[in-house]
Amino acid sequence: MSFAPYRAVLQVPGVKPLLLGGFLARVPYAAMGLSLTLYVRFGLDLGYFEAGVVGAAFVVGSAIGSTVHGRIADRFGIRPVLVVTSVAMGAFWLSVGAMSYPVLLLAALPAGALNLPVFVVVRQPMAALIPEGNRRTAFALDSTLVEITFMIGPALATTMAAMAAPTVIPFAIGVWAPLAGMFLWWLNPRTRAEGEETPAGGTVPRRQWLSGPMLAMFVIGAGAMVALGGTDMAVISLLEGYGQLDWAWVVLAAWALYSMIGGLILGASQRPVSPLWLVVALGVTTVPLGLTGEWWLLALALIPAGAVCAPTIAASVDTVSRLAPPSVRGEAMGMHGSAITLGGAVGAPLTGWVVDNVGVQWGFVAAGAGAVLAAIVAAWLVRPRSGRSPEPVPQPASA
Repeated sequence: MSFAPYRAVLQVPGVKPLLLGGFLARVPYAAMGLSLTLYVRFGLDLGYFEAGVVGAAFVVGSAIGSTVHGRIADRFGIRPVLVVTSVAMGAFWLSVGAMSYPVLLLAALPAGALNLPVFVVVRQPMAALIPEGNRRTAFALDSTLVEITFMIGPALATTMAAMAAPTVIPFAIGVWAPLAGMFLWWLNPRTRAEGEETPAGGTVPRRQWLSGPMLAMFVIGAGAMVALGGTDMAVISLLEGYGQLDWAWVVLAAWALYSMIGGLILGASQRPVSPLWLVVALGVTTVPLGLTGEWWLLALALIPAGAVCAPTIAASVDTVSRLAPPSVRGEAMGMHGSAITLGGAVGAPLTGWVVDNVGVQWGFVAAGAGAVLAAIVAAWLVRPRSGRSPEPVPQPASA
């Protein structure tokens, strides 16, 4: 595997600070859902259902906000978005520890809508900084860093809750997240490449770019996250059923490692890879995992599915960046981020319901089926219409 494509990406001025800023912003982002759960369950002494309702409201708000913030960034740049969301995040998370459940429930949705849109503020500038031929490598590297933050964030949240109190985690997020937002504000990354101008009539109408292939990428992103969120739940429930829950962290860490390696290989490769086939592979390799009966066997069986996690997301982001006109790239990235957020929110409860009502072995079937269904819908969206050839899904250029 050649690392030359990564060297080419990292040599582009502005990329290293942007990746650092994205990493710093995503660590608290990765801990937010668990932080709310731990606070409601142990800080307010309520059940997981009440925690889930708050988490769902926050996720729905985040999905709404991601698209809106992307549209604002297209028109006014990244800085206004960063100022508003950084202030809002600080106000909400620093206040969480003093909120009763009704107040927290009412605040969760608007707080989610005003959450820092990490997908927009990192990937939109990255698409502007990186030449099209190297974008897949850049997004693969970004996806690998995302995997690392989702290993660090929840681990920090759990450790802080165990060593201190559930109220400490929201407070830490309320300090860390705005500082990360201000760092990105200081960077002020551009949202358009040199020579990319806004059309004379303003932004391009949605009907011209929100086409079948673009919608297919949103569906693929959502389906991939259904599989990923569902796999998290399925691993825990399966190992609990076999009395091996103590090994869950090893299995999940191995799964994340496989994803990181797969993302790095994708970014170093010069072969074009279709996001459609990647999400098919993700679904098909996830479905049979419930047949494993030992934690070490499950850790090994996760290699194929894990290896296509980050590549699926990276390839879909890369395609969105090339399908979207520069003047609406932020909105398109925001929509893709919304799809990913909603997919992740659906995957865990869907799999949990299947586990509770059908059996622990069927959790992986539900998770994998989400990705396969997304692939079917995506293929339908790019199907031939009225005797025409299929709508093309752009393939990555050689890096």
